[in-house]
Amino acid sequence: MCGIIGYTGYSEARGILLKGLKTLEYRGYDSAGIAVYHPDFNENLVTKCEGRVEKLMEKTSDVKGVCGIGHTRWATHGGVCDANSHPHKFGAVTLVHNGIIENYAAITNQLGIASKLRSQTDSEVVAALIDYYYDGDPRKAIISAVKELSGTFGLAIMFDDIPNEIFAVRNVSPIICCQNEDGVYIASDIMAIGEYSEDYFVLPEFSVAHITKDSIDIVDFNGNEIKPDMLKLDWDIKNSGKKGYPFYMEKEIMEQPEVITKTIETRIKDGKPDFTEEKVDDSIFTECDNITVIACGTAMHAGLIGKHLIEKTCGVPVTVNMASEYMYNEPIINDKTLVICVSQSGETIDTLEALKYARRRGARSLSIVNVKGSTIARESENVIYTNAGPEIAVASTKAYTTQVSVFYLITAKMAYLRGKINEEECAHFCSQLLQVPSAVSNVLERRTDIHKLSKGILTAEHTFMIGRGLDYPSLLEASLKLKEISYIHSEAFASGELKHGTIALITDATPVIALLTQEKLMSKQVSNIREVQSRGAQVITFIRSSLVSKDVNCSFELPDLDDDFMAIPSVVAMQLLAYYVSSDKGLDVDKPRNLAKVVTVE
Repeated sequence: MCGIIGYTGYSEARGILLKGLKTLEYRGYDSAGIAVYHPDFNENLVTKCEGRVEKLMEKTSDVKGVCGIGHTRWATHGGVCDANSHPHKFGAVTLVHNGIIENYAAITNQLGIASKLRSQTDSEVVAALIDYYYDGDPRKAIISAVKELSGTFGLAIMFDDIPNEIFAVRNVSPIICCQNEDGVYIASDIMAIGEYSEDYFVLPEFSVAHITKDSIDIVDFNGNEIKPDMLKLDWDIKNSGKKGYPFYMEKEIMEQPEVITKTIETRIKDGKPDFTEEKVDDSIFTECDNITVIACGTAMHAGLIGKHLIEKTCGVPVTVNMASEYMYNEPIINDKTLVICVSQSGETIDTLEALKYARRRGARSLSIVNVKGSTIARESENVIYTNAGPEIAVASTKAYTTQVSVFYLITAKMAYLRGKINEEECAHFCSQLLQVPSAVSNVLERRTDIHKLSKGILTAEHTFMIGRGLDYPSLLEASLKLKEISYIHSEAFASGELKHGTIALITDATPVIALLTQEKLMSKQVSNIREVQSRGAQVITFIRSSLVSKDVNCSFELPDLDDDFMAIPSVVAMQLLAYYVSSDKGLDVDKPRNLAKVVTVE
């Protein structure tokens, strides 16, 4: 949940570090800092401050040097203040840290350094531990220190007496490395350094990288040289800017027809889903007796859509689990269980640990992720990439709809292989899926109508969302979006549950958003709308075009697809609704308070 950047080479480090930190702000933006080796002082000079990277830019205008490390923070240990910002320096050691050290208090007592620490962070304790072991051999000191750490960490380290060189080591928390003729770059996310080279690698866990301006040498803890697996960036980093939009979130919402098409079209051949390119063996779809989806937040909502589709079409029982609770609930797993993990970043720590747990128990695994080379992708037996491209806004939009798109493909593949649908039915399913991007475009073309509707909830303190069948999990995601970026308390309910208690909260000051896309449930949903209207609620309705009738007022007409394919266009409309409420309130849509994009601590 923090961003790391490092550079050593032939150019001034300050600009490269600050540019990287600005890119990484979605991983944390409580505070920021850089450390750059200054040849005149023969040491690494640290500049850091509470607040956004813009503030750090002002404080570092006179910083000179060709080697440095930087960090943007989302607070875990210690409050938000200058002292708790990274980098941290102790003795000869300067470092930045992503992760969490569980035994930092014991190490503090062991070293007797409590009175010498300048911050409340676990990270400064790591710097002190490395300094304690440092006798001129940096690798030896790093390895000795790391062997005492419990927890997760990605560390970029500099030593005062080793000018213009960086060392890196990690456990779980990612460190990405690349190189060009101008130097060597490291970061916690390829987004920060992808513009410098399309060829990169992920530093292997529990190995030490020694980085100079011309080389990256890696050895394991036994001193054996390691050659990392090279990856090739398939995103257009130059397309990661806002492209004239005021916020990344709006840009990413507008990109959804393109990325959904990219996700599904290349995987449909002769009217059937095809995962040959991903080397996903058919047996994982045919030999499982049950499926467990493991995910957090938005990704979990994608899993709920997957559950609906798979159970209905394939007849295979699916459970959807919050990754943070999964291991602690003694789940039933065996070799007939297929675990599907869903994560945009592929680094979500709760999901990663749950995946490892399930695999130890004998389950087969398939992960749906967006980032090549991510930890979850590497830990999983099989992986399908969503092809969403870089997503910068903290609130996920295109990552979600491409995850749902993959679940459609999995559903059709599994149903066909199991004989639940024949070739003709599979072709019809895929043809409906191929119409989804056009339906999304239709919603986006009429976004000004949704903007007008957003005025109806702009001043609300509470909002409820109601729907039935497939509309309910779609509204869970819609409600999360509204909460995340507008700070309006919002709850989604299966409409039939209202009368079992929740309707007591309905007043004339409570806007209700109703979604109606499921033909078989239309009459029941209309009855539920009348229930809340009779209590004074103002209802905003999003209705599939073929279901519009005089029985209920239609606020926004959604494009028409079969029931099971309405999940994506309907949620895109809700994304826009949340976006306009947030932007009209003057909030920072891309960086909502207290949230970071990538959650790498439990």
